[in-house]
Amino acid sequence: MDPQEPHWLDAEESQAWRALAKALFRLPTALDAQLRRDAGISHFEYEVLALLSEAPDRTLRMSELAMWAGGSLPRLSQVVARLEQRGWVRRTPDPADGRYTLATLTGQGQAKVTQAAPGHVQEVRRLVFDPLTKAQSRQLREISRRIIRAIDPDDQPRPAAMPAQAPQ
Repeated sequence: MDPQEPHWLDAEESQAWRALAKALFRLPTALDAQLRRDAGISHFEYEVLALLSEAPDRTLRMSELAMWAGGSLPRLSQVVARLEQRGWVRRTPDPADGRYTLATLTGQGQAKVTQAAPGHVQEVRRLVFDPLTKAQSRQLREISRRIIRAIDPDDQPRPAAMPAQAPQ
């Protein structure tokens, strides 16, 4: 085999890749549609609110929040500005290091994420977990972790202070 020649996918790998790519494209769209319809927020906005709700003192540095939310700092800044206008998040300089900005979930923000969580979790369950067996759910977790490690070997699991419990 020519070293310049790509290692092409076989038929089974190609089918698996196409199925995964379709799921990766359609799932966020479906989750976003449910949240916009039922809660008036985007999936990314929900993720920001949920992450803050799980953080110690409901506060994270913007750079940390961007990392956990899987968005760029500029995108997060735009979203947090909208959430701030709605009274759901407050930004303040980090007293420990003024070079950083803290995002804090307000009481109104906590109420919003608490209101949105049941419908979101129901939709995640309907779209992702209900079609799978328990064994397939465990396989999905392990497969996802392996893919994430291949993308980013330095990826860290959620800190202990941010339990993977409701709201999700």
